[in-house]
Amino acid sequence: MPAPHPPEFRRRAVDLVRAGDKPVSAIAKELSISESCLRNWMAQADADDTGGSESRLTSAEKRELTELRKEKRRLEVENEILKRAAAYFARENVLPK
Repeated sequence: MPAPHPPEFRRRAVDLVRAGDKPVSAIAKELSISESCLRNWMAQADADDTGGSESRLTSAEKRELTELRKEKRRLEVENEILKRAAAYFARENVLPK
C-alpha cells in the first residue's frame, strides 16, 4: 500500500517546519495533516539526516529490513520444499521394490 502522502510532500512539510516561521501545529493545520503525523515525519527526517539513532531506523535501513524479511520468507519456503523432497526421496529408497 503506497504512503498516503508522497515523499516530496513530506520533505516540503519538514522544510517548512525547519524554517521556523510558524509553529508545527499551524503548519500541520494548513497542510490538513495531524500534528503528530508531521512530528513523525520530522523525526524520520532527522534520523535520515544524521544516519539513524538508537530509537529510529533511517529510511534506507527500513527498506533494507523489508527486503531482508521478504528474502527470509522466500528462503524458509524453499527450505520447506527441500525438506519435503528429501523426505519423499528417502521413503522411496527405503521401500522394497
